[in-house]
Amino acid sequence: MNYKYQKIRNYKEILSHGDVESRKIVLEITDKTLQRLDSNLRIKSIMRRDKNMLHIGNKSWDLDTKKNIYLLGGGKACNHMAMAVEEVLGDYLTKGIAIVKISEDTDVFHKTDVYVGGHPLPNAQGHHACHEILKIVDAAGADDLFIGVVSGGSSALMSCPIEGISLEDEVEVTDVMLKSGADIFEINAIRRHISQFNGGMLAKRIKDRGAELIALGISDAIESPPTGDIGVPYEKYRATPFGPDQTTLDDARRAIKDYDVAERLPKNVVDYLMNAGPEGETPKEFPDNTYFLINTLPDACIYAKEIAQEMGIPAYILTSFLGGEGRDVGTVLASIAREIQKYGNPFSAPCVLIAAGEATTKILDNSIIEGHGGPSQEQTLSFALAASKIPGACLLSIDSEGTDGTTIAAGGITDSQSYKCAIDKGIDIYKALRVHASYEALKEMSDIVITGNTGTNLCDFNVLYIPKG
Repeated sequence: MNYKYQKIRNYKEILSHGDVESRKIVLEITDKTLQRLDSNLRIKSIMRRDKNMLHIGNKSWDLDTKKNIYLLGGGKACNHMAMAVEEVLGDYLTKGIAIVKISEDTDVFHKTDVYVGGHPLPNAQGHHACHEILKIVDAAGADDLFIGVVSGGSSALMSCPIEGISLEDEVEVTDVMLKSGADIFEINAIRRHISQFNGGMLAKRIKDRGAELIALGISDAIESPPTGDIGVPYEKYRATPFGPDQTTLDDARRAIKDYDVAERLPKNVVDYLMNAGPEGETPKEFPDNTYFLINTLPDACIYAKEIAQEMGIPAYILTSFLGGEGRDVGTVLASIAREIQKYGNPFSAPCVLIAAGEATTKILDNSIIEGHGGPSQEQTLSFALAASKIPGACLLSIDSEGTDGTTIAAGGITDSQSYKCAIDKGIDIYKALRVHASYEALKEMSDIVITGNTGTNLCDFNVLYIPKG
């Protein structure tokens, strides 16, 4: 085993069985891609301090002109992002608050208080941290500087609902919408319009104090283009607590109607959204703020393709707009792999297919749940059913930030031998998919993927290798 893994922690277990050579290929591509996406390295590649001068890309600030400098962060990749900024600022940092999903033993902070928020469902610690942030913002003045770092997951982690809506209400809203089949844009349209933070509401609060805001973000939005030069301020930055919002109250109302959830959501939330006036709309522009976008979802596909080609394997990007039910996506990817291996359409084997996006898991009745899992794990488990007819085919699917759904696993990996392995172990894959227990099934098969916090957050990342038949 020549390659030294830096992100995938349980590679020895994964490579102990199945189509080992195929597994090596998808694991190495994934590990190297995650290394290139690590936000700590990305931020430090454009951000440096020369005594009192802070340089970020092609912009500079004299820190001696600032009374206080605050670091505020939230998101699943916030650990690595906040550590990079704190390291660069050094003693110039007055105080920081970071709300993360997972606190790692390797996280090192000196002036930043770290809170472990809840994701996908908000929790009390994240809610408390938000109110600590509000204390800082509400006491700020025109000569203060805020540096925000944010990645996907901030909507849940930075939970701070408006007056009249409780944390418990927001938890229920999130739970219902995540299981409704709605996409993330539709879910966020609702969450942002009941929040004091999300959809640019925190940036508005900073602006009202006259303070300056610089934000560095990772965009997991499906439609975001590749980053290009990350040292150039990004004019189309949007969403997150620090950026203008593209969703509207009408979008929130439409989502409630389209997914028929009015009777399942808290009544006070539905009443508010249906009756809110213009004052309830989120801000749509912040021309005076400075934004840097350090990663977007297509970047993962581009880097993976380059890495596969460097390994001498033809690689193709299927899409960075992948969506739909995770189990259905797994079946479709298997059918594509079978076509390639048997008939050479649309590509010849051997090859690597790469896809990114955000699959979903629709659950309308919680009583059927008998286990744990997430879209990526359901995707690889369903792939295993069809892959037995595609010798050597191997699919890895992960949530790129390191946790898929309600589990500690980043995702799963299965190949053409996985179905037989499941049968030999007495695992009923069909039932595991029906009762949403993909994690338990894959764990028993030694086919979960463990990364811990990866330092990025670009939704789902999928690598499929198809050898010659």
